[in-house]
Amino acid sequence: MKAGQVHEMTVDQLNDELVKLKKEQFNLRFQAASGQLENTARVRRVRRDVARVRTILREKQAAAPGS
Repeated sequence: MKAGQVHEMTVDQLNDELVKLKKEQFNLRFQAASGQLENTARVRRVRRDVARVRTILREKQAAAPGS
């Protein structure tokens, strides 16, 4: 996921994406613990996507009027 794509999303879309990424992160951790994980690079990519979404979500919330 590119930062440009994330910047185009609304706050609601960012929250939905964050929930989806957190679920995927949990599933990847579970697969890694049970030895079923094939693409280990995906763990790192999802972790960075979570951080990217959280950062941009905070930026949007701080820039929102009434904050």
